[in-house]
Amino acid sequence: MKKSGLTAVFSLALTAVMASLMSVFAMMPANGEENQGGGYGIWIWLIVMALMFYFLLIRPQKKKEKADRILRNNLQPGDEIVTIGGFTGRVLSVKDDDIVFETGAAKTKLTVKKWAIQSRTSPEQEVKEEPAAEEKTEAEETKAE
Repeated sequence: MKKSGLTAVFSLALTAVMASLMSVFAMMPANGEENQGGGYGIWIWLIVMALMFYFLLIRPQKKKEKADRILRNNLQPGDEIVTIGGFTGRVLSVKDDDIVFETGAAKTKLTVKKWAIQSRTSPEQEVKEEPAAEEKTEAEETKAE
């Protein structure tokens, strides 16, 4: 999900929580009136809303941030990368917070910050996937015979 989409979901969820809180406080008895139901239902509703907020918004975002951090910290020279600006290339060197990669037919070298890396495809992963596809076709051929 893009950042603008996440912001929209976050604001929608926050609006729903605020509307729920306002309705809960509207149901509370006025000063001097006796509370007929005990009041536990209100607290249960608030806890359920907080749990939903956590599991639907906060936890998935933290998982994504952790996966992105692991991806950026495990970059190696030779990895194929895509930046958030859409540049693709092969990593030449990785320094503390900078990555130098080459892109295009002219082998242009660019330096970007680690946070600008969107995704990675290692050449080793592509090589490993190709033999697996060949093995499947050989297995299918033997079954056909």
